[in-house]
Order: sequence, then C-alpha cells, then structure tokens
Amino acid sequence: MTATTRPAARLTHAAALTALQAAVAQAEAIGVPENVALVDADGNLLAFLRMDGAKLLSRESALAKAVTAASNGAPTGRLPADLAVTVALASGGRLTNLPGGLPIVIDGACLGGIGVGSGTSDQDVAVARAGLRAIGAQDPGATS
Repeated sequence: MTATTRPAARLTHAAALTALQAAVAQAEAIGVPENVALVDADGNLLAFLRMDGAKLLSRESALAKAVTAASNGAPTGRLPADLAVTVALASGGRLTNLPGGLPIVIDGACLGGIGVGSGTSDQDVAVARAGLRAIGAQDPGATS
C-alpha cells in the first residue's frame, strides 16, 4: 500500500519579505518606526527589520509576538491579564500577551506569525494587518 501525502503549505521567505515590505510601508504611512518580525509555523525567524528610530527593546517583543501568534494560531493580547505574566515566565520570555502579534493563516492553515513592536498597541496591530493583507492571509480582526 502506498501512502499519498500532500506537501504541507509553508510560509516562504518571498512571502515573508512581501509582508515585511507592506508592514514597513504602513508604518511609514502612519509615521511610526516599528520593529517587524515574521516567523514560520515552527517559530523560525524568516524576516526582521528594525526601522530607524524604533525602540531597541521592542525588537524582542516583536519576535515574541510573532512566535506567540504562530504557536497559538491567534492574535496576541487576548489572554486575561492575570495569565500574561505566567505565560511569559513559563515560556522563558518567548511568549507574550502584548498586542501586535497576528497569526498568518492562509486557506485555514496557520503558516506562521507576524509581530510588530514600538508603537501603541493599535499602531502595532495596524502595521501587522498590512503585512497580512499583502500576502492574502486571513485578517483575524476583520468582520464578515
């Protein structure tokens, strides 16, 4: 008996760069320097950019937001406040509840995450959403 397998969809480096460019364009449009990180479904960093003037420590939170969104398949910032510190401590700081991380979901499959940090929560989410739109990913904040 021969098993037939279908290759799993993966977030490519080309798609990650497209999303990164769109996120940076949105950050420039709103005048907010950001750190933008994109990871694949396993949490491996595919693309990162620290815009001129973006906050230094937000580099770490942007990556944590991307990894959290990819691992949970859900936007960051939605856990009850009393769990936020527990999640961060239990993961050695690799996961966060800060808003600005969105899963990259295409055709129902979570292929990775985008994390943005250095602006306000709303600015970070808006920049991340621009990255999703650029690659045709599902927007978890959109209403049908």
